Order: sequence, then structure tokens, then C-alpha cells
Amino acid sequence: MSEAGVTGRRSRTPSADVERELLSAAEEVLVRDGPSGLTVRAVAARAGIAPMGVYNRLGGKDGLVEALLIRGFDRLRAALEAGNEPDMLVRLRNSVLRYRQFALANPHFYALMFEHAKHEAEVAEHAAACFVAWVRNVELTAAAGQIVAPDPPEVAQQIWSAVHGAVALELKGLVCTPDPEATYSALFDTIIRGLAPQA
Repeated sequence: MSEAGVTGRRSRTPSADVERELLSAAEEVLVRDGPSGLTVRAVAARAGIAPMGVYNRLGGKDGLVEALLIRGFDRLRAALEAGNEPDMLVRLRNSVLRYRQFALANPHFYALMFEHAKHEAEVAEHAAACFVAWVRNVELTAAAGQIVAPDPPEVAQQIWSAVHGAVALELKGLVCTPDPEATYSALFDTIIRGLAPQA
């Protein structure tokens, strides 16, 4: 009997599509139920595939979570790299704004990415690619003479730490100012003032 036939929900899914269907189903379960609801049984039911299919294709829940983490970090990296603005400072600002947009549009993904207890080596590589995107934006802005960043990775880490903290507070409902978006934008202005070239 096929994996799909066990549940009786749909005809057999071609082998090449099973993993993609499982990941799509896992993302839907994550959005619907949050990280705590992400179980093999829930994902298999959503995909119309027998639970054993999750183990065969992804190695069970750990493999499922790992695949989702990779997907999440890849999307975040794409958001950080998306800009092609000619003004490098504007590009850096927009990457910071897109970071918040990503988090607010994908709160369950964001929670899984940054609250998951441990990142395996492959996931860590994809997370590191996000940091590389931060560093590149800092390097370009410094090369344009718009900020002073003798150590771009250090500056990139400071920016990421600041905006991640701001986003985490907003997602938890702990922003005490009336306009979280304005406060977030002002945070970037504060950071840039500290990095501005001295006259």
C-alpha cells in the first residue's frame, strides 16, 4: 500500500514531490499551531501521507525541524540581500526594515529559528549566511564613506543584536511606545549616529 493510500486522503504522490509536500505541510502546521504543534503525526495528516513517510523522507521530527530551519534562514537571508538601492546607507536601512517585516510576517518561523535549542551543522551554515549578508551590507556602506566600520563583522553583529532584540520585544508585546514601527526606525538612526564619520 502507498504512503498516501494509508490515510485515504489522496492518490499516490510522485516520489520526487513527497519531500516538498511534507515541508509545505510542515510550514502550514507551524503557522497554524506554532512550534509546539509541529509533530510528525500533524504534518503527515496535513500532507495526506502516512507518518512513516516523514521518517523515511526526513528522518522524523528532528529532520523536519531542520529542514524548516534551513528554509527560514534562507528566506531571511534573501530578505537581507534583496535591496539594489544605489545609496548604500539606504540599502542598509532597508535591510534592517526588511528584517522586522520578515519577523512580523513569519512569527512562528522566527520563533523556531531563534528559540530552537540547538542548530545542527547544516542549519548553522544557513544561519551564518544571514550574518554574511549583514556583513556585506555594512562593508558596502563603509566603503561608500557613510559609516565608519573598521571591523565590519563586529559592527554587523552589533546591528543584528540590536534589531533582533527590538523585534523580539515587539513579538512578545513588550514595546511600551505608541508606534513600534517608528521606534524601530529610530533605533536604526541611533545606531547610524554612532557609526557616522566624524567631521
